[in-house]
Amino acid sequence: MSKLWGGRFTKPTNKLVEEYTSSIGYDQQLAMQDIKGSLAHVEMLGKCGIITLDEASQIKQGLQLVEKKIENGEASFHVSDEDIHMNIERMLIEEIGPVGGKLHTGRSRNDQVATDMHLYLREKTEYLLTLLKAVQSAIVTQAEANVETLIPGYTHLQRAQPVSFAHHLLAYFWMFERDKERLKDSLKRVNWSPLGAAALAGTPYPIDRAMTAEELGFDRVYPNSLDAVSDRDFILEFLSDASILITHISRLSEELVLWSSQEFDFIELDDAFCTGSSIMPQKKNPDVPELLRGKTGRIYGSLMGLLTLLKGLPLAYNKDMQEDKEGMFDTVDTLDGALSLLAPMLETMDVKQTNMKQAVQEDYSNATDIADYLAIKGMPFRQAHEVIGKIVLYAIENKKYLLELTIEEYQQFSELFEADIYDKLAPDQVVAERNSEGGTGFKQVEYQLGLAKQHLQQ
Repeated sequence: MSKLWGGRFTKPTNKLVEEYTSSIGYDQQLAMQDIKGSLAHVEMLGKCGIITLDEASQIKQGLQLVEKKIENGEASFHVSDEDIHMNIERMLIEEIGPVGGKLHTGRSRNDQVATDMHLYLREKTEYLLTLLKAVQSAIVTQAEANVETLIPGYTHLQRAQPVSFAHHLLAYFWMFERDKERLKDSLKRVNWSPLGAAALAGTPYPIDRAMTAEELGFDRVYPNSLDAVSDRDFILEFLSDASILITHISRLSEELVLWSSQEFDFIELDDAFCTGSSIMPQKKNPDVPELLRGKTGRIYGSLMGLLTLLKGLPLAYNKDMQEDKEGMFDTVDTLDGALSLLAPMLETMDVKQTNMKQAVQEDYSNATDIADYLAIKGMPFRQAHEVIGKIVLYAIENKKYLLELTIEEYQQFSELFEADIYDKLAPDQVVAERNSEGGTGFKQVEYQLGLAKQHLQQ
């Protein structure tokens, strides 16, 4: 088949130009969406009398044959046909003859490709939401088993205050919940239909855009044809949301790497999610969370690439916009792999509760509770803070932890200390008393777990 646009040209396209400008190597991923959009378009053409009902029927049957060939791996894609749209049109004409050429009536590749990407991104966003929910479910499973498991809480990567391990894990649940909310909200913009905007100015044919929008499950049509074919905000928004999501995945992955090291020894990842060393037989490397952490740059790069691509483009469509797809495809694939691995890796993670408990007993993270103890007894908190600083210094110099100091040693610093100080300093008590809303107290963590389960059921 000669090129769709070839009538105005006197020379064939240079082979290097064909290869350089062709997008079929990657946009064939849009094949099913392209056929879905074409089926809706040809249905509308027939009902609006733009082509005959018989022609519309032939084209629909031909598209279904092409669809089956693609699904069965029997279709051949040609660089000379440039993109997925012209490849499918060529296959359609091979199936049903010249009548297949009427499919393109009343539309352009400009609104066609935009429609394909809206359909693709809607489908993939909904799929990624199911994967995110599975990750959250894995977090809840581990949190339920570790409400009363204590772990040092850190600021500046220095031990700060003991917390429930479930509380620590649930922090990621809520990060991922916000990621879900962002992705769900983005569907409002994804679900606009550009079909019928044609090249940039609409079409003289009496098309019915509302009909194709309804057929394709879109909520509304773009009210401006220039905007319809040039808008890539919905992809930018997806890439922005994906960048925040992969940031959260990376932060969690960093903690998994740290916790599984011999220095922390708080968890052990299942062998199925680790690898060994080629020369050091004792090694068990947390390669999966390391790679999850490393994939972050790919998604950031896709976002920055598209922002840079669009910043200088005049309306409406420009060939530069062919570069909008690979980053989107790669980001979808990257998140698919990351989320699919993260859920089972968390579910099978072995939590070393004894090691965590020992860690919170061998530090000074309960120092704040001594300050609170003195403040409750009437000492101004700032003065109490200074007193406790001196006690910690004394304990460090004497190679003792706070629970190991005698009451006499405490009373050297303040007469307000009594024997009940030891109850206040017990790590379980320290955590249990932080029962303010959203705190790490066990009752609050149980309540938080209930909220998390409610969100999973929605």
